[in-house]
This record gives sequence, C-alpha cells and structure tokens, in this order.
Amino acid sequence: MPGHTLLPGRFCRLEPLDLERWGDELYRAYQTAEDDRDWTYLFWQRPQTREDFQHYLQAQVSGADRNTMVVIDQANGRAVGTCAFLRIDPANGAAELGTINWSPLMKRSALGSEAIFLMLRHLFDDLGYRRCEWKCDSLNLPSRQAAERLGFRYEGTFRQAVVVKGRTRDTDWLSIIDAEWPARHAAFAAWLSPGNIGNDGRQERRLQAFQLG
Repeated sequence: MPGHTLLPGRFCRLEPLDLERWGDELYRAYQTAEDDRDWTYLFWQRPQTREDFQHYLQAQVSGADRNTMVVIDQANGRAVGTCAFLRIDPANGAAELGTINWSPLMKRSALGSEAIFLMLRHLFDDLGYRRCEWKCDSLNLPSRQAAERLGFRYEGTFRQAVVVKGRTRDTDWLSIIDAEWPARHAAFAAWLSPGNIGNDGRQERRLQAFQLG
C-alpha cells in the first residue's frame, strides 16, 4: 500500500499527513492565497477558519479510499501542500494521484512536479504497480494540461460522472502505465538534475523538453 513511508526528494519530501504536527503550518500556507480560486475544482469549499480547516484535514486522513501525504519544502522544512494516493488497488497494481492541493508557497517552483515524481516513483519502482491514474473536472484545463505535461496520457471523458458542489461534473481520465514509466522516469531525472535546475530553483529547460511523449 502506498503512502505509509517518507519519500525524499531534492526540493521536497513527502510524509504521511500528521494532523498535530502539520495542521497549523498547512493552515498558514493556504491562508497566503488571496482568494478561493485554487479550491474551485476540489470537492471541498475553502475552509475559512482554523476549525473548519481541521475538519477538512481530518477528512483527508480518515478516508478509507486514500492515503494523504504532506509536501515539505526541503529548503526550510515547512509544510506547503498536500496530495494523496486514491482508489488504491494492490491486487491489480493500480492507484490514482488526487486531492492535489498546492498552497501559493509552491507556485513557480519545482516542488509540485517533483512531488508528483516522488509519488510515481514510489508506485512503479518501490511497489511494482502497473497503472497510475489522474482524474480531473473536464472544465479544469490547468489540471488536464499539468497531467499531460507530467506524462499522463488522456484516455477519455466520463460524462456526468459525479455531482460536485451542486454541479454535474464530467471527468477526464488520464494514466501512466508501467511500460511507459522508464521513459517518464528518465525525463523527470534529467529535468530535476543539478545541470538543469540550479540550487536557486531556476530551470534551464522545461520538463516538456525532455520528450515526455
């Protein structure tokens, strides 16, 4: 089962979400947002109080269908976002990456992409999974574009899949399978290398330049 161990990276590390350790810090990180737009396509409204935020985090760690991780910035040791392994199916070697909620402290940095790489590497290399899924609201073009930039391949749209915040949602499905992973892994490794991204976080070439096809 993924999501029970620390996943170290160059710019960030992922740890299983501990409410007492990271709750206050995550709340402060999300409070740096100027508005609620980052919560538009999530299943939850943006919590307005620390108490509401605690209920939100509790739902993330208590769901039977997920193992939630906290993203820690290696530069300062601060919690800056969360993500989760969802719909975990060890028997078939399949899992979904979802509930990806980056705070503004992760914007314009390599942290988000590296966090996804760490999750993918854990699934395919450590655990031998065969398939990793990404799902998003069909209206959420930034999520769809991010998934494709990260190497996920579009599979189709499930029409009227769910109801979210009172609105019917069509859901786009994307995936990476084990046969594709070696090329994706090589591209991520080249992109994250010191020769491409310096210690200041500035990149010479974008991830797309390493031919994630």
